[in-house]
Amino acid sequence: MFERLSTVPDAQELIDRAFRRGSKAVKAAGNDAAFVGTAGGVLATALSSIVRRFPTFEKLPEFYYDLVDAVVGVDQLRISLSRVGWASKQIQRIARDYMRGPRGGEEMRSALGRMASVLKSIDEDLVFLNEASARLREIPGIDPSLPTIIIAGYPNVGKSSFLAMVTRARPEIASYPFTTQGLIVGHITRNDQRYQIVDTPGLLDRPLSERNEIERQAIAAMRHLKGVVLFLIDPTGHCGYPLDSQLRLLDEIRSWLELPVVVAYNKSDIPSEHNPADGIRISTLTGEGVQETLDICLSMMSEESRL
Repeated sequence: MFERLSTVPDAQELIDRAFRRGSKAVKAAGNDAAFVGTAGGVLATALSSIVRRFPTFEKLPEFYYDLVDAVVGVDQLRISLSRVGWASKQIQRIARDYMRGPRGGEEMRSALGRMASVLKSIDEDLVFLNEASARLREIPGIDPSLPTIIIAGYPNVGKSSFLAMVTRARPEIASYPFTTQGLIVGHITRNDQRYQIVDTPGLLDRPLSERNEIERQAIAAMRHLKGVVLFLIDPTGHCGYPLDSQLRLLDEIRSWLELPVVVAYNKSDIPSEHNPADGIRISTLTGEGVQETLDICLSMMSEESRL
């Protein structure tokens, strides 16, 4: 989705590049006018190319639109891209005005100074777009049309470990909250059908307005992907969050989620005073119940596809 994005140079990098090309053009043409025309063309083309490489947000699938908004902010992207597009047109106009009027040394310096001023006025936008480009390139390729198991729950309950056990994906696994900073995807094939399994960042039991960009990526996955949600719970408390908070989060998600939910209690290898009557008991350390849980999720998706 975002593979066309590349590093966005800052204002000074663009100015240096354009002026180097302008100097070479002067030597080749034998007159100073070539400097302004070449430098202006290099700058205008580079800026318009930056805008073109970013996707048209109105045409993005809802899933990716919400994901982009969570990761970098669609409104800020629109503003910065609009300003870069404006700068491209301004520089074209400066070059045209110079070529139509007197072309002495003073006029050349004035035109180049105006171009540099335009570039410096959008330097913050270029820096932001470079950071946004880097972050968007990290988003994995996820197909919203594929049946998907979306692994959700509080931080550190074993979501990444489950993904690593059932697919070849190798997410970072550690014993501190929010190890998963974005979506991670793995794939399996059963009976010639390809399935996605998406590990989402941990969610906390709090209103959507208070959730950070990491959590909002998980919300986007559950709102727009099709399949089943596997909600993992750690009843032992080793994740750092009490069981009642995790259960409240489960109830909150069920209140708006349209997908079926499979509940699995992880860390069955650790003694716990809580013995849940509902849900599946699993251990992503020993493998107990993991394959059975995967089979239940796949079976539910097969049944849904036949309805």
